[in-house]
Amino acid sequence: MQIIITGQQINLGENLRDYAEKALDAAVAKYFEEAVNADIRVTKEGADVKTEITVHPASGTIVRATGTSTDAYASFDDAVAKIARQLRKYKNKLTDHKAQPVEMVDMSVIASEADKEEVGDAPIIIAEMQTELPVCTVSAAVMRMDLAGLPALMFKNTAHGGLNMVYRRADGNIGWVDPKHK
Repeated sequence: MQIIITGQQINLGENLRDYAEKALDAAVAKYFEEAVNADIRVTKEGADVKTEITVHPASGTIVRATGTSTDAYASFDDAVAKIARQLRKYKNKLTDHKAQPVEMVDMSVIASEADKEEVGDAPIIIAEMQTELPVCTVSAAVMRMDLAGLPALMFKNTAHGGLNMVYRRADGNIGWVDPKHK
């Protein structure tokens, strides 16, 4: 697994880099033999050190976790523990449900010049990103949303082939938007 470690406003020594690579590799390898890659970002925020870890255990899957502490090692250990819990949960769901591989649909969205016009005091809406849309069940979409730490996820529902969206509500529950299909 390729691991990229970066420090922002902090000097990372070789000991921390070696420790981080070995610990993260061991945590991921416990659940996934061949993970794609990982990114570790360590940032100094006042007296605290914040560690953000993003792991791609399989193609199309993202797992993110954050740890904060006054010590860089403790911050990293906290984030790795969260990653390990999420990977265990993800691996258990895959083996329990014998889930089929998730298909991805390429969704290219580029706003036209007319869409970029400002309307009164409303902010300008600009959609200029390309993304792959997962084709999966509602429970798989919720799992992907949780693993990636996203507030919402749009997907193509395998049950009927239509577009759906799941999102985390303010009360902590999951909302599911399933428009009527004609």
